[in-house]
Amino acid sequence: MDLASAHEQLDHLWQRGCAFLGCRYAIMGGAMSWVSEHTLVAAISNAGGFGVLAGGSMEPDGLAAEIAATAAITRRPFGVNLITLHPALNALIDVCLEARVSHVVLAGGLPTAAAIRRVKDGGAKVLCFAPALALARKLIRSGTDALVIEGSEAGGHIGPVATGVLAQEILPEIREAPVFVAGGIGRGEAIVAYLEMGAAGCQLGTRFVCATESIAHPHFKQAFIRAAARDAVPSTQVDPDFPVIPVRALANKGTFAFVERQSQVIARFREGALTQKEAQLEIERFWAGALRRAVIEGDVEHGSLMAGQSVGMVSREQPTAEIMTELVQQAVHALTKRQGLLDAVGL
Repeated sequence: MDLASAHEQLDHLWQRGCAFLGCRYAIMGGAMSWVSEHTLVAAISNAGGFGVLAGGSMEPDGLAAEIAATAAITRRPFGVNLITLHPALNALIDVCLEARVSHVVLAGGLPTAAAIRRVKDGGAKVLCFAPALALARKLIRSGTDALVIEGSEAGGHIGPVATGVLAQEILPEIREAPVFVAGGIGRGEAIVAYLEMGAAGCQLGTRFVCATESIAHPHFKQAFIRAAARDAVPSTQVDPDFPVIPVRALANKGTFAFVERQSQVIARFREGALTQKEAQLEIERFWAGALRRAVIEGDVEHGSLMAGQSVGMVSREQPTAEIMTELVQQAVHALTKRQGLLDAVGL
């Protein structure tokens, strides 16, 4: 197979995803708080992918400004990721609709059917995260236009199931809506593999952290460049009576301090100095502002270095367009190499 044929085959494999997103390559940028702001999001869309703004804890006015800043530097489609537990979710959805954002990603929990309808009634497409097949089917019944399945290799808040297992569980069963695969993806060969399993496209976050256009602090980027896959580990829960939502991040002094803080707080609870609610709240507050300290201020010792296991494939700072080109070239090379092997055995 020559390169032109391989490009045509790749275009065919992710045709559904490209058509749904309205972009050249069905590669979504993962919405990373403090990192996925207008500069990087626009760069991903301008490079042919699909950038997604991280709404995070933004209030409506802040989100409106960020959407406007993105639209000022790209004419290509981009999406907005909203956290379903945000108290102002409806107002944030309305901001997206008023700004004519084409796609809204509802994350951080199972969205209500009402929230999905609000997005769709406003003229935007809605994507939701599906951590299991049963929930994928429920979300489709609720009207979601597309799904994202994200495995435990991803950075930030994670579920318990690996990307490869979720893909095997969900991709063969769900055909009614496009499904995008995320978690631990850092090369084009993996993208091709999931496309051939039935994915409409893939979502990558960690791979774009060290993009030239990323505003992440140089210290934050250097931590990624130096890290290996094994350095991105889930947060540790000390006591099952005090649950901790697992977060995958690079281990640092803050990681170990969090374990110590849990032990100290739980000991105070056992001594009667704190109620269980007070103890739980103190544990949850430990990381408050920690991601911003790392990404924006460069405190890589005590801040939160949220990263997926694909961090081992981040070797240098590169322009976003160069990263996108590499991913596509790797995907095309994988297709040509496999066809060469098949030709060699007469298949």
